[in-house]
Amino acid sequence: MRQVTVRTVLLSCSTLLMLFASGCTLKGTIKETTDTTSNVTGTTSGRTWFTEDGLLHPEHKLTAFMALNQTNMEQDLARGQGEYVTSLGTLLGLSNDQQAAFHAKAQGAFATLVTSDHEVRLQQLRTLAR
Repeated sequence: MRQVTVRTVLLSCSTLLMLFASGCTLKGTIKETTDTTSNVTGTTSGRTWFTEDGLLHPEHKLTAFMALNQTNMEQDLARGQGEYVTSLGTLLGLSNDQQAAFHAKAQGAFATLVTSDHEVRLQQLRTLAR
């Protein structure tokens, strides 16, 4: 029993000595952790994507739609038809009579649309919608 108590005291003293000798303070460590956490949550919380009512800002709808429906979009783009490519046309501001031409252009550009990165793909789709 005495050996356990002596070991516990030695371990506690060693830990305290290491904390103070290294210049590390508990207050400093906690502040660094909370600052980092605040920075991450402040930039990734989605506040810029959503309104106060929780609705998606119009300028982010296309990006969100493409990100959430990528596989279905690729299938519809390859076929040149389907509900996802029609919805995409609607998000791009196309009327019903412009949809067929957009579908054909998107199908023709399928190979480059699938291989490009996300931002390039969105820009190419906007160009096709013109």
